[in-house]
Amino acid sequence: MTQLFTRPRIAASMAMAAMIAAPAFAQTSDERLERGSAVIRELNNGAPQPVLEDMREEFPFLADATQGYALGEVWSRPGLDNRTRQIAAVAAFAAIGETGFMRTHAGYALNIGVTEEELKEVIYMVTVPAGFPRAISASQVLSELFEERRAAAEGAP
Repeated sequence: MTQLFTRPRIAASMAMAAMIAAPAFAQTSDERLERGSAVIRELNNGAPQPVLEDMREEFPFLADATQGYALGEVWSRPGLDNRTRQIAAVAAFAAIGETGFMRTHAGYALNIGVTEEELKEVIYMVTVPAGFPRAISASQVLSELFEERRAAAEGAP
C-alpha cells in the first residue's frame, strides 16, 4: 500500500522539478542554438546553411535539433579541431553511403583548408571498411564538387 502513495508523490516531485528547471533548459537550448549557428558560420564562410534554413520552414523541430544538438553540442565540443571533424564526417558519410551529407561536409572541409588530395585519400581509406562501391560513389560526388568549385573559382573576378 505504501508504494501506491509513494509513486504519485515521486511523479509529482519530478513534474515540479521539471517546471522549475524549464527556464534553465530554455536558456541552455538557446545557447546550444547559438553555438550551432556559430559552427555553421565558421564552416560556411559566414553564411547560413541553406539546407538547414529550408528544413526550418517545414520541419522546425528537426532543424533546431540538428543545429542545437549535432552542431551546438557535439560539433562544438573541445578535443578535435574543425579540420579533423570534417575529415571524420566525410569518411563516415562516405562509408555509410550518405553522399549528399558527405558532399556538404567535403565543401566545408575545403572551406577550412582541407585539400582535394586529402579528401581523395579519405575516399581511398573508405574502400577498406565500406568497400569499393561506396568509395566509387563517393569519388563521383567529390569529382563533381571539385569541378564546380574550380569552375566557380575561374569565373570569380
